[in-house]
Amino acid sequence: MFLPLQDEIFPDEDDFGRIFRNNAVLSANGIPQYSAVMGNCIAGGAYLPVLCDKILMTEGSQLCLAGPALVKAAIGQTADPEELGGASMHSAISGTVDFHERDDPACLERLRSLIQLLPAQSMSLSGPEPLRDQNDVYSLVHADGRGEYDVHELLNCIVDANSFQEFRADYGRTVVTGYVRINGSPAGVVANQRKRSLSAQGELQIGGVLYGDSAEKAARFVSDCNQTRIPLIFIQDVQGFMVGKQSEQSGIIRSGAQLVHAMSTATVPKFTVIVGSSYGAGNYAMCGRAYDPSLILAWPNARYAVMGGNQAADTMLTLRIRESEKSGNKLSAEAIEALRDTIRKQYEDQTDIRYGAARGWVDAIIAPHETRLWLSSALSVLRPSELLQSPHARLEV
Repeated sequence: MFLPLQDEIFPDEDDFGRIFRNNAVLSANGIPQYSAVMGNCIAGGAYLPVLCDKILMTEGSQLCLAGPALVKAAIGQTADPEELGGASMHSAISGTVDFHERDDPACLERLRSLIQLLPAQSMSLSGPEPLRDQNDVYSLVHADGRGEYDVHELLNCIVDANSFQEFRADYGRTVVTGYVRINGSPAGVVANQRKRSLSAQGELQIGGVLYGDSAEKAARFVSDCNQTRIPLIFIQDVQGFMVGKQSEQSGIIRSGAQLVHAMSTATVPKFTVIVGSSYGAGNYAMCGRAYDPSLILAWPNARYAVMGGNQAADTMLTLRIRESEKSGNKLSAEAIEALRDTIRKQYEDQTDIRYGAARGWVDAIIAPHETRLWLSSALSVLRPSELLQSPHARLEV
């Protein structure tokens, strides 16, 4: 802003503030907006790209409310441009930027590829085979659900080769989000990452667990897919949300609610595949049966319950012991162990995916190597009219 003329460009209804308002109204009307920060974007101008649906930023650019000189003058803090508003900071720490690009040509190429994902009047029904053999899923995902694996490699067995464009790759790493094509049909994928990772702040995060940053990232991605009318695919292998003092103080309930809200109100077709665990609120946040997926599939090794068998057995056993002690009937060690085994057996029987399938909780139990075939078939029957409708269609309760 040219400060000597601030009274002519700042305060009135048709001045700078109107640009921000129009930015938001265009988005609310279902018009996709893309922004690319390829240079300095400081002060009020920093809001414009963030109000858009997708944000790309090149290495060496700057996005912040105040530059180093103003920060020094205002609060006496010394900060270099990168830590204040650089592309690496915004992609890994603040989570503001969706795509971190190395230079301008890469940024423009990414823009073109993202725009190509928008729904068209006719859709392609062919595409290249995946990078990996579809039978490799058996060596990646352990049948007992205990081993770690990289969900990127699982996706390489399912989606078209070189079609995956990862959204916020450096932020909220226990959930992987990105745009893919399956046999030519575009889709957005939200998948639980089952290997351990480190956050930008150095926190060790457990695979298969939803943290505040990963939930917020997934919520933003789901909303973006709904805005740009791209169908959603949820790949579930989730233990639930992170618990504990640090997690609660960071606002995990708020972050989880954002994801549940975004997923619940999305009007694009949603498809869910349970490839391992599907426990507790993680099932809800990753589009379980209660959230109206058009199709919900499960692998034979899937587990579906409010929590894992061991956790449930320990929790219920603690309550039983407490009840017995209150009534003056203290249980022996042998009785406690027998009770634990009984509870665990009952719970493990109920978490078996066949138990859920018999009650209509999933639509089909499929062979893991046929996941691509099932998803491709589901996407192929979508009519363009289903994707071209308003993202804010009325939902039934």
